[in-house]
Amino acid sequence: MSGNGNDKDTACVHAGAVAQPAALGVNTPVVTSSAFDYRADHVRYPRYHNTLNHDVVAARVAALESAEAGLITASGMGAISAVFLGLMRPGDHAILLDGIYGGTIDLVSGLLEPLGMRFSTWDGVPDSLPGLIEERTRLVHVESPTNPLMDVVDLRAVAQVARASGLISVVDNTFATPLLQRPVEIGFDLVVHSGTKYLAGHSDLLCGAIVGRAELIARVRPTVIRLGSSLNGRELSLLERSIATLAVRVERQSANAGVLARLLQSHGSVEAVHYPGLADHPDHAVAARQMSDFGAMLSFRLADSIDPDRFLDDLKLVRPAVSLGGVESTICQPSRTSHAKVGAEIRQRLGIDDRLMRLSVGIEAADDLWRDLDQALAGD
Repeated sequence: MSGNGNDKDTACVHAGAVAQPAALGVNTPVVTSSAFDYRADHVRYPRYHNTLNHDVVAARVAALESAEAGLITASGMGAISAVFLGLMRPGDHAILLDGIYGGTIDLVSGLLEPLGMRFSTWDGVPDSLPGLIEERTRLVHVESPTNPLMDVVDLRAVAQVARASGLISVVDNTFATPLLQRPVEIGFDLVVHSGTKYLAGHSDLLCGAIVGRAELIARVRPTVIRLGSSLNGRELSLLERSIATLAVRVERQSANAGVLARLLQSHGSVEAVHYPGLADHPDHAVAARQMSDFGAMLSFRLADSIDPDRFLDDLKLVRPAVSLGGVESTICQPSRTSHAKVGAEIRQRLGIDDRLMRLSVGIEAADDLWRDLDQALAGD
């Protein structure tokens, strides 16, 4: 890992940090100004992503991902939108993994395809990827683990195909975080994050990130600026503070998720559990090879005997809520949240209906979380 220290815990605190003059202390100063003297070497302006806080936080996320450069955006969709709009033109083609985040699917169908960009869907089988490449294919975009079905992609295989074919490889690493998976180290060109989730980690900040090869970040930067996808100094400072605790949060959350996944799998009111840490998960071997742990996200399908609305109403500790990655455990139905804008036929094909629950596991005691889920499943 790049930065000051190779240990993940040390890296979260120190990697990419910039030492400040002694009078300013150990924290990066919060620059709140939106007006700067323009008579310097370049015009400094928050929307241009070139203030002190922008530079420092982008460098810190890039260091965690072993990337050359990065940008912090106003949301995860701001990051994903900038990649497609910055690297593709009308008539260009891209390959998308099947079953990715509903917001990305909505971006493609609602904006990018009407602009004249073309897309193919990949089934995740490495041998089938080369057959989708066309003359004007520009990039391949994947997500691993996927939201919400927790499929895992062989990232090394994807990167090798992309590199051999001259394509830009992009991965949404939100669920894994830089702590559990660093795609740049196995050949990916760009990594995007919904920083709202684990990077921020407290359900109170909206942000995103793009990191990767410096040349590609430079190509994407003008689009990020034109989209107005920027944060102010206060929000960037909160993000930097949160990154310092990323390792301890993700370690605890992942351990809790493993416990809950195994307990849910053996519960009579649960039809199926999707979690790559389970030995019978179809992608378990791939996940074990490319991830240092299996993450804090899982999904499960309620048995037909359980009313989904009653189950959610009966939860007392786990909060039904949109979004994920916070220190508190939350649960939602992707059919009504992340994939609500996806066509019904796609949701049906993927098995995303109101019985599918996506659980974001927090840092609470695992025993307390299980007691809450168990009593809600039992209808007590």
